Amino acid sequence: MGESERDLVTGLRAELAAVDPSRPCDRTAEIAGLGSRLVAREPAVARLAVRLGGHALEDGGARRVMRLPEASFDWGPSPDHCRFAWLRGRFLARGSLSLAAGRAHLEFTVPAEEAPVLAARLGEIGLPAAWRIRRGQGVVTWKSAESITAFLGRIGGSASLLELEARSVARSLRGELNRVLNAESANLQRSVEAAGRQLAAIEQLDGDGRLAEQPRTVRAVAAARRETPEASLSEIAVRLDLHRSAVQRALDRLERLALHDDEGIGRRHRRHAGAAAGS
Repeated sequence: MGESERDLVTGLRAELAAVDPSRPCDRTAEIAGLGSRLVAREPAVARLAVRLGGHALEDGGARRVMRLPEASFDWGPSPDHCRFAWLRGRFLARGSLSLAAGRAHLEFTVPAEEAPVLAARLGEIGLPAAWRIRRGQGVVTWKSAESITAFLGRIGGSASLLELEARSVARSLRGELNRVLNAESANLQRSVEAAGRQLAAIEQLDGDGRLAEQPRTVRAVAAARRETPEASLSEIAVRLDLHRSAVQRALDRLERLALHDDEGIGRRHRRHAGAAAGS
């Protein structure tokens, strides 16, 4: 994850940590989500713990261990605002967000027995998440940018979340633009190759006299292709007042004749040439 992405994640976590619960029940729920023993990796989270009545037990430099008041939380009967306060605390205590390689990945690392419970709770609020056990710990994850932004918005993200959404939209647009450009480039390459084959076929048929024996439409298309090698089939069709399909059939016929001597035209031409030579 680049420095810009790390700064965005740090700013988002600081923004969430700065949310001041307005209701006593939300305050209790957030304390419960943080847990009674919190490892605060960012100063903003340590300050949140102090605001909620916690104090430092250890200071390990970048990681400060905080003791918070004991708090219980019953998910079932709790209103949404309490649930989101609890989830905010759980994310700040146990969650991480990665934006590496242009992809968003949010996960909670919790005790193994909590993982299915947390996943079920997230499913209840319409944000189903996957869970698994990794090295004895439960891991609950989202890899969908839509689910991640919805979750962060519900637990209090605002300005930093808008930046995250803007980056996600920009990445999506860049990806779509690249797909369009790649498709256009491939189409152009195919058109150039087809025009090259058609010109070679026209030269061959003109050289052995078979082009002059073709129907008027085929000869007109051949002449137009020679004059404007870069023109598309549609452009040739407009120029000659033909349907595009008629132009395509004419060019296909020219290539086919050059390759396979269809309809015996070449044989008739060679017989006429031999008769003229023997007379």
